[in-house]
Amino acid sequence: MTTDEHARFMRANRANWDARTPVHLASRFYGLDQDLDPARWFASFEWDDLGELAGRDVLHLQCHLGTETIAFARRGARAVGLDFSGASVAAARDIAAKAGLDVDYVESDVHDAVQALDGRQFDVVYTGKGALCYLPDLDRWAAVVAQLLRPGGRLYLVEFHPLLNSLGPKPAEGEGSELLLRHDYLAGDGAVHRDATHTYTDGPAVEGATNSYEWMHGISEVVNALIGAGMVIRGLRESDELPWPRWPQMVRTPSGWWRLPEPRIPLLYGLLATR
Repeated sequence: MTTDEHARFMRANRANWDARTPVHLASRFYGLDQDLDPARWFASFEWDDLGELAGRDVLHLQCHLGTETIAFARRGARAVGLDFSGASVAAARDIAAKAGLDVDYVESDVHDAVQALDGRQFDVVYTGKGALCYLPDLDRWAAVVAQLLRPGGRLYLVEFHPLLNSLGPKPAEGEGSELLLRHDYLAGDGAVHRDATHTYTDGPAVEGATNSYEWMHGISEVVNALIGAGMVIRGLRESDELPWPRWPQMVRTPSGWWRLPEPRIPLLYGLLATR
């Protein structure tokens, strides 16, 4: 796939996320009208791995509405959120202002983050939960992350497990709720086109730009991209829980998150790397 094709697909994705933003702002999924604690989007192990954030410079890449960015600010971090969607950044600024929090939001493609942030470096770069699938080139992404970190700084990536993205319900109706391996686990040839008329939230259809393009990335691709950028992998966790019920048969856990009743399979992973 050519650079021009990548750029075209990224422009389509930006337009789609601009169009998603008003739907997500009004959704019960984000519950912004309920003043819910943004920490609900974090697994307990994330805070253990992230450690003390007070007084730290924390950058949240591909932050969308900035809900997790706000959680960092509430823990005393000097938090910055970055996203390529102008509509999302505007919404995130408004949400933070209403919460009375000092959070800096920057509109930029993640690949241009070093320039957009004027070379600023951070103690922690956080990203994930549906972010990497919108990036075509993880080697390029990892190189950017390495430049954004101070020496000794930490990347914390919490992402949906490739196995989760490979699962899907039986295609025919009337066959129960069994999940099957229906999609590639490993990277295929080029981008996968999605009809994003409806997003992962409740609410009305997206108006206007409904084309979306995603790329599959196996865990080995992520790990090797970071190693290639000079990063050191410090830990890798796999979890069978998600912060929302992806499928109807998922059950609530004591943590308040959701898992499949059986078998236990990884749905989320957390990766810690240092520069």
